[in-house]
Amino acid sequence: MKNGYWTRNLRYLGWLLAVWFLVSLGCSVLFVDVLDQIQIGGFKLGFWFAQQGTIYVFVALIFIYVFLMNRLDRQVEEEAQ
Repeated sequence: MKNGYWTRNLRYLGWLLAVWFLVSLGCSVLFVDVLDQIQIGGFKLGFWFAQQGTIYVFVALIFIYVFLMNRLDRQVEEEAQ
């Protein structure tokens, strides 16, 4: 199960880093013109993502990773018993 554990861990990391990359590059640079048509609290959404949104997404991804790894660890423990 050790190889399966690390394979799944790397798969989680790959997907989470891909989401972070898409949000940080996509929302802050590539799609900024489209997002700037929407305003939140008087600020354009593209500006908000560039300044704050990517940080919030990164923190959320950390919590998602912790949740996924705790679940994976429980599965490994159950299979070991």
